[in-house]
Amino acid sequence: MKTELPVLKIGKYQPRYPLIQGGMGVGISGVKLAGNVARCGGVGTIASVGLCHDSPLFKLEKHNYFEVNVIVIKESLAAARKIAGEDGILAVNCMVALTDYDTQVRAAAEGGADIIISGAGLPLRLPDYTKDFPDVALVPIVSSAKAASLITRHWEKKYNRSPDAFVVEEPATAGGHLGATTMEQVYDPALSLDVAVPEVVKYVAEEMKSDIPVIAAGGIWDRSDLERVFALGAKGVQMGTRFACTEEGDASDRFKQAYIDAQEEDVVLIHSPAGLPGRAIKNPFVTSYLEGKVESKPCFANCLSHCRYRKTRETFCIAAALVDAFNGNWDTGLFFCGSNVTKVHKIERVPDIIKELFE
Repeated sequence: MKTELPVLKIGKYQPRYPLIQGGMGVGISGVKLAGNVARCGGVGTIASVGLCHDSPLFKLEKHNYFEVNVIVIKESLAAARKIAGEDGILAVNCMVALTDYDTQVRAAAEGGADIIISGAGLPLRLPDYTKDFPDVALVPIVSSAKAASLITRHWEKKYNRSPDAFVVEEPATAGGHLGATTMEQVYDPALSLDVAVPEVVKYVAEEMKSDIPVIAAGGIWDRSDLERVFALGAKGVQMGTRFACTEEGDASDRFKQAYIDAQEEDVVLIHSPAGLPGRAIKNPFVTSYLEGKVESKPCFANCLSHCRYRKTRETFCIAAALVDAFNGNWDTGLFFCGSNVTKVHKIERVPDIIKELFE
């Protein structure tokens, strides 16, 4: 199957290639990765959550996480812009489930983000937080046409604003927090890309009377995956897992080695402290958690608006576990991943991946 590459235009921004690098939190997609993807012609994405964890300004005992994270979001965008160049397109991924969601969105807009991508909940107030920055494109992550419709109707009624694109995420293959609210939904055929992408494309064309792009996310690895979702009507793809294990990736080498070593039986689903299903590599930490025996480090920053650990001490501090993974602490880290992690066999380079996909 050969499909002509579509043109991806998100608001006023048009990358050279119809590709968004997925946002991977607590430093996995930071300055280097986002800057280099943007420089090579894709949309480079910085994940705003926990970005300040390795900043010398952040001191846990001072409880200054929120104010420092705002500073680091802006600093990171400026540093990524130097790598990407003025023509490079940079996005920030902001999770709705964050305690300071509004603050992080405003910091991203003030820091010069071209696009804000938002999921892990319905970003119903996103236009309000960016009203002073009309050039910033707004892209909700959804898993169905129903969710796309709910967001669009709310935005149009309250803010006279429509989304600039939709990312349709498939829970069955995506990494980290998934586009599902229950474990049962993760493998629901109705939420597969084969079903959800055409439904959202149809909704955009027939109900919105628009040509905004639908971007497919989850399980995207090679050119054949691109051609499959483009044939479904998608005008772009979002890829995370493959980019995490690159020379330009911001995580530690030990984090990347965990991806290289992962086998099919190592990829499991967990109930996140945020109350959402998540996909991760089964290491000693996750094994203990699944057996109900996990011990947690102290609360990192009250970062989630709904956190089971903070309220009941039942689960664990997800921020602390993700920081451990970023640093390569195999025994205590939470190594989020997509289902494609089993295809990672080496550390790649961003330019080589993009060349393979598009040239």
